[in-house]
Amino acid sequence: MKIKYIALALFITLGFSSCEKFLDKPTPKDTLDPDAYFNTPEQLDKALRGVYDVLQSGTMYRTNMYYLRGWEADEGFTRGNPNPLYTMSNEYNSSTSDILNLWTQLYIGVSRANTLIANVDKNPGISVAIRNQVRGEALFLRGYYYYLLVAAYGGVPLYTEPLKNLYDTDKARATDVQVYTQIVKDMTEAEALVPKITTLGYGGRVNKSAVRGILARVCLGWAGKPIGDASKYVEARKWAKMVIDDAEAAHTLNPSYADVFIKLAQDKYDIKESLWEVEFTGNGVGLWASDGGNVGYNNGALQSGPTGYAAISFVKINANLYDSYAAGDMRKGWNCQNYALGYNTVDLSKTRTYPAANLTPTVANKYSISIAKWRREYDLTPNPSATYTCLNFQILRYSDVLLMFAEAENQINGGPTTAAVDAVNLVRRRAYAVGGIKSFAITNGGTGYTTAPTVVFTGTGTAAIATATVSGGKVTALTLAPHYETGFSYGKYTAAPVITFTGGGGTGAVATATLYTNADADMPNGLSKDDFLTFIQAERSRELCFEQTRKFDLVRWGIYVQKMQAGATKAIADGFGGNTALRIAEWYGYVQAKHNLFPIPAQEMINNRLMTQNPGWN
Repeated sequence: MKIKYIALALFITLGFSSCEKFLDKPTPKDTLDPDAYFNTPEQLDKALRGVYDVLQSGTMYRTNMYYLRGWEADEGFTRGNPNPLYTMSNEYNSSTSDILNLWTQLYIGVSRANTLIANVDKNPGISVAIRNQVRGEALFLRGYYYYLLVAAYGGVPLYTEPLKNLYDTDKARATDVQVYTQIVKDMTEAEALVPKITTLGYGGRVNKSAVRGILARVCLGWAGKPIGDASKYVEARKWAKMVIDDAEAAHTLNPSYADVFIKLAQDKYDIKESLWEVEFTGNGVGLWASDGGNVGYNNGALQSGPTGYAAISFVKINANLYDSYAAGDMRKGWNCQNYALGYNTVDLSKTRTYPAANLTPTVANKYSISIAKWRREYDLTPNPSATYTCLNFQILRYSDVLLMFAEAENQINGGPTTAAVDAVNLVRRRAYAVGGIKSFAITNGGTGYTTAPTVVFTGTGTAAIATATVSGGKVTALTLAPHYETGFSYGKYTAAPVITFTGGGGTGAVATATLYTNADADMPNGLSKDDFLTFIQAERSRELCFEQTRKFDLVRWGIYVQKMQAGATKAIADGFGGNTALRIAEWYGYVQAKHNLFPIPAQEMINNRLMTQNPGWN
């Protein structure tokens, strides 16, 4: 069982309440006066959990951040009928509830952080170490909530002190530069106060690696559109490099891309790669009823099964994402569902099939493939809930840090350096079937084969599985059998295996195999600064698709509208211009310049007489 740091207490500026969600029976407490609170380490801890609790809310990472807001970029779209109440349709306006809910939830987080920061030193008798850690985590979380606000809405009102009067609602917007300045200030102070990830032993709580990596993300946002402060690329590189160079944390990529998400489903931490996660636990019943998330259910691989094992998979990929993966890139078979999975309702055994429509899809079929990055079949929770899962949501992975470092390095130096290329190639070599079978050459088809012979591979490594095709008494082709996890079975060898054929009634067939090498995985050499950036833009999608970075990336690169309109054009050309079930062309096509930012919620425009609306919205 992994250690959980679960956000528990809910509190606002003038008071807070809490209920325990640990294994002991909860003891309800009445609303408390802050003047009588913050006096013990336990009270500070509960107040801090209230700041974390925003991350677990339905508006945030429990559901909406990857579900209702997870389809706004060019990687995928929703199946089913349109609903303008949600942002993924791009039909929203300032009165859409989801626009207000995000604004409200993020400011709740800011308010809770402000209250805690203002009171953390109330009792000097509490050890400095405890107070500093609480202060650091609260500062970082306040900065993170402001980062999501500025990325989504642009410049917003800045509050860094608790409100003294709930009726004092008029406050002008800070500029986006002022907001970014405050974010970096908060996070930089936090970096010196929070513990190392190796001290914690898990990624579900703010740690130095998480702070540094998110600071790199923040600085890239500041460097990009709409501000365009190129000096911030230096800061982004600095923070990313601090993660990379941390000898004690020794961050590295999990050798298996699939295992990153299998571990997530099995409730296991991997602090070498997963730097910060939002915590979910339990099976949606009893004491744990409100601690489960929807990761792997709404956005998971589609699978049928009895209650507690099914996943509805609202999210579909688009053809551009599918086609962006080259042969040998095993992320394709993990991220794009190429199998069907069913459960035996009696013993819960699982059966996989690999429809040809998924393994070798037509253009039309590519728009019907579900994402498969999060897979409930690996969830080990006893008696799982029908809709809630214990899968955490990873906000930051080490591969993201490597790609951010490479991007900043390229921008600073006017082109890719060796360090930038090496960082990208680390990500790509992990993704590829290096040492796996790339191709076959049949040098002699043999004679007399009446049925397909058995194909035997002899070599050092993990064996591949293949079948032979026979025509006219000869072996004419070899086809690799699907791998259980990725759908593509390349095997993995130190040298090309020897291939022999047995049975089939014939003789004499001879074939050789060629293996994938690092050269197949590595990015092209000699790219210009612009071409390298273009490559990074595609690589981030291949690696991080649906992990809630894509829209902000496209906006800061200044290509959000362009990419969405191109996706609409392609969907129309592929025959989906008028499809009512797959409305990718319509929803992508709605995007225009105003969609780079959400509108300021209509309710906020009413409440705050100093508020101004974002361009293009009313």
